[in-house]
Amino acid sequence: MTDQPISLTPIPAGYTDWLLELKTRINSAQQRAALAVNRELVLLYWQIGRDILARQAEQGWGAKVIERLAHDLRAAFPEMKGFSPRNLKYMRAFAEAWPEAEFVQAVLAQLPWYHQLALLDKLPEPNTRRWYAAQAIEHNWSRNVLVMQIETRLHERSGTAVTNFETSLPKPQSDLALESLKDPYRFDFLGLTEKAQERDVEQSLVKHVTEFLLELGAGFAFVGRQVLLDVGGDEFFIDLLFYHLKLRCYVVIELKGGKFKPEHLGQLGFYLTAVDRQIKSEQDNPTIGLLLCKSKNKIVAEYALGDKTQPMGIAEYKLLESLPVELQTSLPSIEQIENELGGFEP
Repeated sequence: MTDQPISLTPIPAGYTDWLLELKTRINSAQQRAALAVNRELVLLYWQIGRDILARQAEQGWGAKVIERLAHDLRAAFPEMKGFSPRNLKYMRAFAEAWPEAEFVQAVLAQLPWYHQLALLDKLPEPNTRRWYAAQAIEHNWSRNVLVMQIETRLHERSGTAVTNFETSLPKPQSDLALESLKDPYRFDFLGLTEKAQERDVEQSLVKHVTEFLLELGAGFAFVGRQVLLDVGGDEFFIDLLFYHLKLRCYVVIELKGGKFKPEHLGQLGFYLTAVDRQIKSEQDNPTIGLLLCKSKNKIVAEYALGDKTQPMGIAEYKLLESLPVELQTSLPSIEQIENELGGFEP
């Protein structure tokens, strides 16, 4: 049976809205189905891994049982992928790393198997794994983004900027603002060395704004570069202006190519006042300032912020820097995993 040509009669009233609603419902159903498949796959792998662990511990089965099991499972289920010896070893490691069934069912089952491999291979400490798992779920990170965040030590850098938020912002906004900043910021993706001037860094950040937003973290929306402020007929230019969707406020970012100096905060404070008076709406919270410099003396930074009433933070940024050997990628490639799992990604 072939499709009949679509009639050229006018579209009925309300048809367009109804079609849009149907598309939304179909997309939602597809997403729920994919999540359900992923959940079942992760739980199956955890159960297989738990069984392997139990039998090896209780009955003294050796490592070679995995080779035999892989052969027998692939013979019994030739249409299914993922039963290679290496993947079975990952299942065992997965169950060993996460012995709590409730946590696996409630949290980890939300992440694809590829993500589980990244957490296992790169993070030996369970609490750190839990933190990255929660972040990946909250921010819907891809596997590659998760690996990048692990390799750049996001957990160690989050919430570590020197700020005065505790005294300049009410709770819980002050806590959220602090969590939204990190120190140092990693700008390796710019391909610039430490000799780069601040204007070069600024231009490259805008050119690579997608990667820059990823490094800034969830909630930041780019507003503009070299944003003009007319104050009493004099012109001033903000390096970078953002809006934070969770904090409901503008964020002024100023770049300094050298070491932090207390006088830098005077310029930043001026920009905050101008944004609050000229750009901020009544519904917005007070504007926050972030000063990014190549280096800082932490004690000097804390002293400089001591008498400031406007919310400000100070952090360093790092350009090209090689990763520590222990953090260099040891994960199997995407192609290797796809070959073993038949190209299936939950």
